[in-house]
Order: sequence, then C-alpha cells, then structure tokens
Amino acid sequence: MFMSRFLSYTAILGLVIALIVLDASWLHFTRSIDAKLGDTLLAQRAPSRPASDDIVIVDVDQNSLTKLMGELGNWPWPRVAFAEMLEGIDAQAPRAVVFDILFNEFDTFRPDSDVAFREAVQRHARSYFSSVLLTDGQGPALRDLPPVLKLITLPGALPNARSPLLLPTLLPRDAWRGGLINFSHEDDGIGRHYLVKETLAPGWQMQSLSARIATDLGWTVPDQHRIRLNWQQQHRHVSFSDIYTDLNIEHPKRPPDEFKNKIVLIGTAAPGLQDLRPTPLSSNFPGIEILATAIDNLQAGDWLRDAPRWVSPVVSVLIAIGLWFGFRRGLNTLWMGLGMIVVSVVIVTASATLLSHNLYWPVGSVLIWGWVYFWLAALMAYLAERLRREQAVNLFGRFLDPRVVKDLVASGQVDDAKRVQSLEITVLFSDIRGFTTLSETRTPEYIVNLLNRYFSRQVAVVFRHGGTLDKLIGDAVMAFWGAPVHDPEHAKHAVAAAIEMGQELEEFKKELTDLGADFDIGIGLHTGRAVVAFIGPENRLSYTVIGDTVNLASRIEGQTKGVARVLVSEATRAACPDAFEFIDHGSHAVKGRAEPVQLFEPKPKSTSVGQQKEQ
Repeated sequence: MFMSRFLSYTAILGLVIALIVLDASWLHFTRSIDAKLGDTLLAQRAPSRPASDDIVIVDVDQNSLTKLMGELGNWPWPRVAFAEMLEGIDAQAPRAVVFDILFNEFDTFRPDSDVAFREAVQRHARSYFSSVLLTDGQGPALRDLPPVLKLITLPGALPNARSPLLLPTLLPRDAWRGGLINFSHEDDGIGRHYLVKETLAPGWQMQSLSARIATDLGWTVPDQHRIRLNWQQQHRHVSFSDIYTDLNIEHPKRPPDEFKNKIVLIGTAAPGLQDLRPTPLSSNFPGIEILATAIDNLQAGDWLRDAPRWVSPVVSVLIAIGLWFGFRRGLNTLWMGLGMIVVSVVIVTASATLLSHNLYWPVGSVLIWGWVYFWLAALMAYLAERLRREQAVNLFGRFLDPRVVKDLVASGQVDDAKRVQSLEITVLFSDIRGFTTLSETRTPEYIVNLLNRYFSRQVAVVFRHGGTLDKLIGDAVMAFWGAPVHDPEHAKHAVAAAIEMGQELEEFKKELTDLGADFDIGIGLHTGRAVVAFIGPENRLSYTVIGDTVNLASRIEGQTKGVARVLVSEATRAACPDAFEFIDHGSHAVKGRAEPVQLFEPKPKSTSVGQQKEQ
C-alpha cells in the first residue's frame, strides 16, 4: 500500500513538474493568470503611492470642450489656442511643456492659426511633441530627419532606411523635439508597460516621449525596450478651459507661478476624444495619465523590475515537492488544504511586499500549479481511501456485523486491525450435540437447510453482541470478542451472546416439530491472550485467532455434555464477575492440560434479564 501510494503521488509530481516546465518555457498556460493577479495587486497598491508634485496635467476634458465651444468651436480647436496656452505656461518657467497631441496635419481652413502656433513653438525651447510609429507604410528616410529628434543609430544601420512615422510636421523641423507615444499593450490588450525606445528600422532607434524628456532632464534612462509601469495616484489635473480663460482676462485669478519648475503635460481625457486605454487600473484610463506615470517612474527611478523568470517555476516545483512529502506521509488532506491556503496567503503577501521594493513577481502560476498538485493528490488520496474502505468492508464484512465494520472504517482502525496482534480476547465455541446421528437419519437437503437456518440465527446473535465470526466448522460455530474492534468488556459481551444463543436455540426448536429434544448445543468460552491475524492465501484470507486460548475454549465446549449448555472458564468468570450469576460446576480434566480446569455455568442476573433482551 505504501509503495502504491508513493508511486501514485510521485507520478502526479512528475506530471505537474513537466507541466510547469512547459508552461514556463513554451506554452505559457498561466501567463494570463499571472497578469490578472499582478493587475489586482498593482491596482490595490496604486492609491497608496502619491504622484509626483512636479508633474501637472492640463486636461482637455469634457468641461473644456463645453465651455470653450463658443470661442473655439468644435474639436479640433484652432492651433492658436495651444499657442496662447504655450505662451502663458512657458512664461512661468516650467521645466518642460509636453504636448500629448499630434500636430501632423495642417489646418487648411485656419492657416493663420497654424502660423501663430509655429511661431510660439519657435520661441519656447522647453516644448516637446508627440510622434507615432505606424504599423505599415513607407514613411520618411530616417537619415533626413532633423537632429532635434535625436534618433539613435547603431553600427550597421541601413543608410537608406525608412520608417512609417507620424511626425509633428505642422511645426518647423528644428522644433520636432520629442518622442513616440505608441501604446504598448500585451496580448490581452492591457497596457502594463511603456516604451523606452523602439526600433524604426535595422540599426535605427527612437526614444519614447517620456524617455526623451528624462534624457534631456538628466534622469537615468534604462537601456531596455520598455519599462513596467509602477502605478500610483493620478497626477494633478487642471482643466484646459480654466487656464485658457485665466490667460485671457485682465486680472488672472490663478497663481502666477503655478507651473514654475513643473513638467506640464497637455493632453485629452474627454471620453469623446478617444484617448482612453485599458490598463490594470481601468479599462478606460486616460492616455495622458499613462504618459504622466511613465515620466513619474523615470524621474523617481521606481519603475518595476521583473523578478528573474526562473523564480516562479522553481517556487512552484518546491511547493509541489512539499505537498508530495505531506501526501506521501499520509497527512490529513484537510490539514494539507489549510496549509496550502496559508502558503497561498504568504506568497501573495510576498508578491505585494516586493512591489513596495519595485520588484514585480507574478505569482498566479505559482498558486495555480500548487493547487493543481494539491487537488490531483487529494483526489488520489480520496480514491485510495475509498478503495481502502471498500476493501475493508469486503474483508471484514464476512466476519463482523456490517454496522461494526462501518464503525471500524470510520474510526480509522482498519490498518491496526490488519496487523498481527497479540490481544486479550474471549473465544466462544458452539457445537450441535449428536449431529452425526441426526445427519444419518435425514436427507442431505434437510440437513443443509437446517444448518443454514440455525447458523443464520446464531451468527446474528454473535453480531448483535459485537462478536467476530471466526469460522463455521461443520456444525460448529467459532467466534471471539475483543478484536478487531477494541472492547474492554469482551468477556461480558461473549457470555451474554452465549446465553442468548441458548435462548435463540429454544425459539428455533419450536419450529423443529420433528426433532424435539434431540437437537441441542454446547457452548464453551475462555478468556486469555491469543494471536489475532489474517491467515491464508491473498485471495482466501481468514481473520482468525491462534493460541492456547482457542484450544481451551474448544475443550470447554466438549465438557458441556451432561453438565450445562454453556460453560466458561475461571478466567472468563473473573473478567465479568458482577455481570452474571455463575454456578460452579467444579474442576474438570481437559485434554492437553495437566491441571484440571474450574468451570462455571453463567446465568443472567434477575436485574440484567431486561438488559440481555435489549441486547
């Protein structure tokens, strides 16, 4: 049984480890679960992370669209509005004014407005503009783009390379400073990263808008394709209409140094302007806020670093091995489940704690594989326990009352019962007197029917008193008490069964009108130590007792003829002296014993007659 259990749990372990390896290296079954759990932890942590005071968003929100409709008309507004905004903000000496708006098309209806904007941009060198890398198309020759874009050329760069870029072509070429604002999303469409730099063509790279600002301001920019965003509270938003209105009145109400030394982002968050993206925080997160988060992370250097890829599969394997040890040792499945819950809480807590140190460790896969092994092993344990119970019922059902077998299985004593044990028990032998003569005068069919009816009654009495049927030997019944179910009053119950067997015989004899007094039995009992074990070939096991106690009980049964229907030894009487009345029948010589044996006939006490009947 141990080896079978060992192999079963080991096979499950091997299967789970193989799946973990395939998951981590190729198939990525659990990647989406990792991402979802990571999103949840980041969303829960974001409100506790304050946004940088150095970043302010001037927001073209729904309020701005409504308030400025009379003056500026419908969106897109004339560029003179942005010229006035740039002039007013730049007058306060910000560190940078960043437009998260594309200026790649000319306004053919309001060319003067475009001119005003171009002139304002040329006067303010702290302004940055957005570009977008398209998925297809030819685009401009990269070598002809102005140096202000600060394209990165690598060894082996193709001299004639082109790339489908949307550039701020409305503006003078020397004012194209800025970078890419492409939305970086994963397979499920959720944006969890932000670009640092993108390859435009072999040997040519361009920074993102956030990385370009960080580079110009002297911050550390990681040499990698993208960073994982470390989300925080939303940055301070100021409605575009509030600033614009304040710029056009004689006595402004807003502080004159509101944007001094700030990084001012100008962008759209109004729902109708379609700059809303799915992120871990929301399915409609403002694109301008994503840019602000990237700039904030680069300023603080607290973007999330991914834990090494091997950590999750290694931890998953270790958890599976730990569960394997527990199941192999036969630990209770409920306790194993509670332990797995504790481990899960610890792992999730560890992942959340690592986020505070800017380390991103996705643990969805760890939890999934741990629970996969647990449930597979628990199912295996359940099936093994069910099989064990069925085997126990089949095994012991031949010797015990079904109710006793049920209690034996439920109490978990089955394994103990299967071991070879030396126990204090009481053995009963019952034999039909004169059976040989009886069988010679009746047909075989009659005798078999008689014995079957007789045994059914007598075995039912044995079971009723919690006894174990050892065997039926011809016309004899052998039973014992005290195993496999522990019974400290085995002698009392055995004697009670013997008395009732006599009473049951009298009832049975009433049905035997053709036999009358010729049908009788003798019952002998003895209490002592004996070896209790399963004996025989695997397919014919018998649960039996071996030892001198058995022999003496058989010899006592042989002494009943002419003395009493039931006789017990001194040891049996001593084991239940107060439960019955005992008539001393003196000493008797018993075969195999040098010393005579004192024998007693048990009688129900007057106060216990009712109890015997109840039993």
